[in-house]
Amino acid sequence: MTGATHFADNTLLGGVLGDAEIAGFFTPEAEIAAIIAFEAALARGEAAEGVIPVGAGAAITEALNGVSIDPEELIEPTRAAGVVVPGLVKLLRERAGPDGAYIHWGATTQDAMDTGLIMRLRDALAVLEDRLRRLIDGLTVHARDHARLPMAGRTRSQIATPVTFGLRVAAWRAPLVRCLDRLQDLRPRLLVAQLGGASGTLSVLGDKGPAVLQRVARDLGLGCPAKTWQTERDGLVELANWLSMISGLVGRIGADLMLMGRSEIGEARAGVGGGSSTMPHKANPVLAEALITLARFNAGQCGLAQSALLHTEERDGPAWSGEWLVLPQMTVAAGAGLAHALELAGSLTPDARRMAVNMDIADGAIHAEALAFALAVHMPLSDAQAIVKQAAKTDGGTLSERVAVIAGARGVPAPELGDLDVSALAEMWILRSLDGV
Repeated sequence: MTGATHFADNTLLGGVLGDAEIAGFFTPEAEIAAIIAFEAALARGEAAEGVIPVGAGAAITEALNGVSIDPEELIEPTRAAGVVVPGLVKLLRERAGPDGAYIHWGATTQDAMDTGLIMRLRDALAVLEDRLRRLIDGLTVHARDHARLPMAGRTRSQIATPVTFGLRVAAWRAPLVRCLDRLQDLRPRLLVAQLGGASGTLSVLGDKGPAVLQRVARDLGLGCPAKTWQTERDGLVELANWLSMISGLVGRIGADLMLMGRSEIGEARAGVGGGSSTMPHKANPVLAEALITLARFNAGQCGLAQSALLHTEERDGPAWSGEWLVLPQMTVAAGAGLAHALELAGSLTPDARRMAVNMDIADGAIHAEALAFALAVHMPLSDAQAIVKQAAKTDGGTLSERVAVIAGARGVPAPELGDLDVSALAEMWILRSLDGV
């Protein structure tokens, strides 16, 4: 069967790296059900357009309604054909009686499998969108509530200048909001039915082909493409890019939380820490780690997904079957990441005291930029920066005091940090980013 989902199948790791709800869209049972739904819609559409007898369309619909096919029955036929549809159609025709001969009329295996996949992706994306919206809502609350909570900003892992915790959260949130926009743009290109027949011309249906395709698409709640798309896989690759982006963005949250939660930093807590087999004091950041792992996994799988674009001629077996390995697992990984991020956001707690302590590391080095610009009122900025750099390399007192001594020796008034309210500036940027959402 297509749709490997080893994250969820692994009973040990499934709860960490898997997502049972999303994996459920890619089980053999889900695939069979989607293909059966396609075949029933095809029969109804063809009957309505006079391609097959009207009675056959009704009889097939009745026969396929609630039909149960055990995936075990399809293992050997799928092994022989390399795809599930021929064996499945054979069973459906047998169970539908005389009118069963009209099942799959004029269609080909790829029509049933691609349309079935799109139906399942549509439903999976609805779950991912709901989680994404709830995550954005949770981060919005944190960004507002902590808009003025000061903490040390860090660039290239070193303390830089003051920021606020709310501003950092807002930076997690903003690209996720843009991903919602990307999803809305993506859906019309991705969620379309496929019905092309043997080589994409739907020749068996003749001039009734476009009307049947439109009926099938409408029946299944999908868009109707301008032409059949069996070798045009850009929509699926666009989806893979989106899934990888989602995983990377929530993975970034996990990476920040791991750094902020380090024993010697302790600026924020989120989630319930996992224990160590030998060190009783440990509370390992399991979910944050999982976010990073899943982000790395989807980044790698995204490269494989790109190869679907190399779908040659009118059907390419290796390019097509490669999607069956990659897309389900990417969707599961993105789902797991969103679920973990939601849990972390729900328990996220900043530690204002530790943030204040860390801002005072290195005797006020966090104010180096402000001191340089304060001195620049009296001298070129490059000279001011040189004084601050020299002061940073000397000992005794705070950085401000050392800068004052060096500046005084040069006849320059001691710089004053002034009344610049970094927290107010951060809040302004946060509110701007939240505006209209």
